[in-house]
Amino acid sequence: MIRRPPRSTLSSSSAASDVYKRQVGDCTTFVDTGSYSLNALLSGSLYGGVPSNKITCLAGSEAVGKTFFALSIAKNYLEKEKTNVIVYFESEGALTSDMIKERGIDPNRFIVLPVATVEEFKTQAIKIIDNMNSDYQVMMFLDSLGNLSTRKEMEDSTSGSDKRDMTRAPAVRSAFRTLALKLAKANMPLIITNHTYDKVGSMFPSKEISGGGGIKYAASVIVTLGKRKVKDGTEVLGNIVKMKLVKGRLTKEESVTETKLDYKTGLDKYYGLVALAEKYDIFKKVSTRFETPVGKAFEKTIVNEPEKYFTEDVMKKLEEVAKKEFSYGSS
Repeated sequence: MIRRPPRSTLSSSSAASDVYKRQVGDCTTFVDTGSYSLNALLSGSLYGGVPSNKITCLAGSEAVGKTFFALSIAKNYLEKEKTNVIVYFESEGALTSDMIKERGIDPNRFIVLPVATVEEFKTQAIKIIDNMNSDYQVMMFLDSLGNLSTRKEMEDSTSGSDKRDMTRAPAVRSAFRTLALKLAKANMPLIITNHTYDKVGSMFPSKEISGGGGIKYAASVIVTLGKRKVKDGTEVLGNIVKMKLVKGRLTKEESVTETKLDYKTGLDKYYGLVALAEKYDIFKKVSTRFETPVGKAFEKTIVNEPEKYFTEDVMKKLEEVAKKEFSYGSS
C-alpha cells in the first residue's frame, strides 16, 4: 500500500515532497526502436523510443510488415542489455524458429507464448507482470490483437453455433483496462500489432483499427503504418514505411515520418532524417543534390553512407529540431 507521508515530513524534506511530483504514468525511460525517425515520432527525441511503461499499438493493413517491425524492435531491445528478455504473445501461428534466427534474435531470451483468446492473453500477461524478477527486464509483444478470439467464440465454434459474438469488445476493454496500470507500475512496455480495415460509409477513404474501442482508449501510443515497396529490378528488398501518429500522449498527434524496413537487416537507423534535415535547412537541396556540412551529395548517396553525412554536429541539430517537430509545447 502506498501511504501518504506526514505533512511535517513533507514540509521539511524536499525528497519527500517529490513524491507528489512523480506520478505512476510519468515516463522517464524509453526503449530504442533502432530507428531515429520512429524514436522521434514516439518520444520527441532521436534517442528516445517506445515509452517504457505504456502500451504502444502498431496498426496497418496486411503485408505492411507489422511482424518484421516488431521483431526489429525486439532485436534492438535484446542487444542493448544482456539481462533483457522478450515475451512474445503470438496469435497467428505465423512466427517460425527460422524467422527468429534470420533476424539475428537470441532465442534463449525470446520467449514465444501462443495465445488463442483475449482472456488467455490477459491472464498470462498479468501473471508475468505480477511475478517479475528484478534480475532482468521484460518487454512484451502481442502479435496480433486482431487475430485473438474470445472464450465464447471458441465455445460457439465447438458447439456449432453461428451466433454473433458480442463479448469481444468488452473482453478487449477489460484486458487493457487491467493491464495499463499494471504495466505503468512495473515500468514494462507492451507493443501490440493490429489490423486496419477500410471504413465503410465514410465520404473520404479512411482506415479503421480493428478491436473496437478498447485498444483505442488503453494504448498511449497508436501508430498506423503504410508502405511502398523498395525494389532492385523485380526483387523486393523491403518497404519504405510511412508512420502516422494517430494517438500520442507524449508527442503531437497526426505527426508523420518515414523509415525503411529492410527484409535482411530490419529497421534502417537513419532513414527519414534527410527529410527532417531538409525541412529545417540543416541540409539544403540545390537542384537534384543536397548541400551538407561535408559536401554536396545525392539523397541516395546520403542514405547509403549515413555515418559520413550525419556527423555529431548534424545529429545535435537534428535532435533540437526533432523536439520542435514532434513534441508538445514550446520547451
